[in-house]
Amino acid sequence: MLGIYIHIPFCRQRCAYCDFCSTSQFSDKLMDRYAQALTAQFDDFFIKGGRYEADTLYFGGGTPSVWGAKRIAHTIKELQKRVRLTRPEITVEVNPESCDKKLFKSLRAAGVNRISMGVQSADDAELKALGRLHNYAQAAEAAALCRRYCTDNLSVDLMYGLPGQTLGGLRASLEGMLALEPSHISCYALKVEEGTPLAGQNPVLPDDDTQADMYLYLVDALRQHGFAQYEISNFARGGRVSRQNSKYWDLSEYLGFGCGAHSFYGGKRFSFTRDINGFVEGALGKQPIVEEADELSLGNRSGEYVMLKLRTTEGVDEDAFYRRFQADFAPYAARLDKYRASGHVVHENGAWRLTPKGFLVSNAIIGDALDGACPSE
Repeated sequence: MLGIYIHIPFCRQRCAYCDFCSTSQFSDKLMDRYAQALTAQFDDFFIKGGRYEADTLYFGGGTPSVWGAKRIAHTIKELQKRVRLTRPEITVEVNPESCDKKLFKSLRAAGVNRISMGVQSADDAELKALGRLHNYAQAAEAAALCRRYCTDNLSVDLMYGLPGQTLGGLRASLEGMLALEPSHISCYALKVEEGTPLAGQNPVLPDDDTQADMYLYLVDALRQHGFAQYEISNFARGGRVSRQNSKYWDLSEYLGFGCGAHSFYGGKRFSFTRDINGFVEGALGKQPIVEEADELSLGNRSGEYVMLKLRTTEGVDEDAFYRRFQADFAPYAARLDKYRASGHVVHENGAWRLTPKGFLVSNAIIGDALDGACPSE
């Protein structure tokens, strides 16, 4: 089944840490033209009345809730003219300050059955320092409205490793997140990206050991509250994993639409220009808007598969790897085996996976495994 991602780049205000493709400089006219550009882009990939089939649809951003439920509903209808959505998971990212009863009722009517809410912290001072426009009380109100008028399949984002944050502060923030009654929590360490306002502030973050303690605390605390970890940063209760994101980690095919959106389809990776006006004019004028394109060899695909699957708690099954790529997993296994004694890697029932301790240094372990299997690349 195909996964579909639609990027909505509009935000009321860019957060201090954000380097995503987004803008706070926009008008209703630009947002309407962006909707038209998406429809035009659909026509580049799909034929009306065709038999394309997808089971996930994800509106990310930016802040799709700023774009509005009416445009989201229109885009879903245009997509359904060209793609059959089969028992779909339809996710929309929202921010608390751009949510109300009307938005959630309209999203539900449009078929949206999963909401991803950017909360980030339950501490108002931390939210202000991050450049967020909402406070915790607004997040609590938005979560309650979501459950009542749209869906109880609610995911929230939690950031840790914030400037001045202590383990006790994180504990309080997690308690606040749990009070929102989400079915899914994504936990991300703050990364100070070059060129962002936060980088210009030269913030002092908790040291590596403290951040490691924070991560291991989150893994354990969420487990105790019934959230099963299924990927380095993602936890779900009641089996409500993100089906869309799971496609990325399984190297399944997906198509991304909108400025800056990425795709993996037909053995190729490609992305579209991050310039919003350039995307709109290009899509409406049938001009090239592809920014990067790369065709992956089978060997490169197998390496990417290992890299992505080792991010999950499922890990890599040796037999499944062979069936998919007709290749022996032994070169990877030889490198991963070095980390078993230290408790970073486990090998059970033919599957190799990282432990929470291993996830802390996943880049180094995965890089070593890939170098061992593909020393010339």
